[in-house]
Amino acid sequence: MDNQGGITVQRALELPGLRSGLPEVVACADRLGRTVRWVHAGEVPNIASLLKGGELLLTTGLGLGTRPAEQRAFVRRLADRGIAALVVELGPRFTRLPATLVETARAAGLPLVQLHREVPFVAVTEEVHTEIVNGHYALLQRAEEVHRRCTEALLGGGGIPQVLRILADFTANPVFLETPDGQLLYAAASSAGDPGADPLQVWEGLRGQREAEPSANTVVIDVPGGGHGTGSVRARLVLVGVSAPLLPVHRMAAERTAGVLAVVLMQARQEEELAARGRGDFLTDLAEGRISAQDAPAQARVLGFKPGAGPLLPVVMRLSDLGPSGNWAVLARAVLEELSSVGVPVLLGVRPVEGRVPLLVSLRAESERTAVADRVAAALRTGVERAGLDRATAPPAVVVGVAGGWAAASSGLRHAAETATAAHGLPARPWYDARRLDIDLLLWRLREHPDLAAFVDRAIGPLRAHDAASRPPLLPTLETYLAHAGRKAETARELHLNRQTLYNRLARISELLGTDLDDPETVLSLSLALRARRHAGPGPS
Repeated sequence: MDNQGGITVQRALELPGLRSGLPEVVACADRLGRTVRWVHAGEVPNIASLLKGGELLLTTGLGLGTRPAEQRAFVRRLADRGIAALVVELGPRFTRLPATLVETARAAGLPLVQLHREVPFVAVTEEVHTEIVNGHYALLQRAEEVHRRCTEALLGGGGIPQVLRILADFTANPVFLETPDGQLLYAAASSAGDPGADPLQVWEGLRGQREAEPSANTVVIDVPGGGHGTGSVRARLVLVGVSAPLLPVHRMAAERTAGVLAVVLMQARQEEELAARGRGDFLTDLAEGRISAQDAPAQARVLGFKPGAGPLLPVVMRLSDLGPSGNWAVLARAVLEELSSVGVPVLLGVRPVEGRVPLLVSLRAESERTAVADRVAAALRTGVERAGLDRATAPPAVVVGVAGGWAAASSGLRHAAETATAAHGLPARPWYDARRLDIDLLLWRLREHPDLAAFVDRAIGPLRAHDAASRPPLLPTLETYLAHAGRKAETARELHLNRQTLYNRLARISELLGTDLDDPETVLSLSLALRARRHAGPGPS
């Protein structure tokens, strides 16, 4: 079976009907891989005008003419029509094909075959047509298999990105979903395609190419359902043959996939969700080094981010639960609406699996960092409330990284993302400065190491045991005291205690721990232990 829904000339010659005629290939034996779309038999001189291309033509040669000029013209017209091959049965007309025919066919690149024995053309036609129909059925089955996998992915909660990746893997090429006016919603790369063919780079080149002249190696399928009427379009599915040629079976699979996407996109805000996830994928790829600092600006422009000449500020929000998929779109839209007042370009994405919302904010100058971080954090909190995500088990943690160029943005996003995860156990703040959380990040990385839990237990275990059995608890007093660097007046004021009560509590803490709270080494050890207890597992029994 040929991947284009027909069979090859080689396969046709191997079938019993033509094989019984003892076929001999006399020209272009290297082109027997051509696809046979149909079989036609005829004996008229102008038979080329009756053909559409891709046919296997069977003839006894009565229409070939007797003069060399007629024979050359006959073969050239067939070659120009694009038939798959010419098969001539030897007999009363020819006992051997004329050299003129052979030379012309060879020059025109047309496979030429002579049959040494008579065969019933009708039997050959039926046999080849049956093989072609079976081939088409096999292609339909392959396309239906893709449709089945896409449907299962959606029913399993995989979402549209997974559907597009299934199609991309099937075609071994990148696949895109765009709005009717040509704005990119999502780009999916093939795991089997060219690793150098980044989908966003392909899209950037494709956009200019499509505006100039449509490519023969691009397939565009309408996804219906964008409005009222039978001809409405909700989105477009675009396949681009950059790593491998696009075949008819790929179009079949894309048409069936478009039907699946149409059903999903009928749900509200699906396009916004896809665009947010696409931006989230880009920012994650940038953070993890899969996109270079040199390629990042062009790819960001594809996603609508056009920063100024100032530094880029990486920001990551971490939530314990992003909720149902529709909430992501509400969150992204609400944040972007809030940030429109900031007056600087913002690229915002979502990463539902990790519960992250990464952003890049374009600053005019480094001096704006704190003010813009305040506005961004406030916008993120508003978005969380409007999306109904403020009822999560833990409040969102917003971490602001170090501003810089694209190279710094890559490492800054990665650092902020990891720090945002570590910050989930810290006291709530409007936002955290990633530069001030390196100790907490280090402790979080050690959270599963048994030595960390043992250290916490040695340092403050007696206080934890006291607080579990007695009142008032002493750990909050110690934590506030250390936070104020041992300044007793400020500690008492924050805890709403009189000085003597505070002195009594500090004395009790020193007694339980057997330490001197004025000793610098003790203060350092206790400070680390209080931080580590938020990340460490249970101590030794």
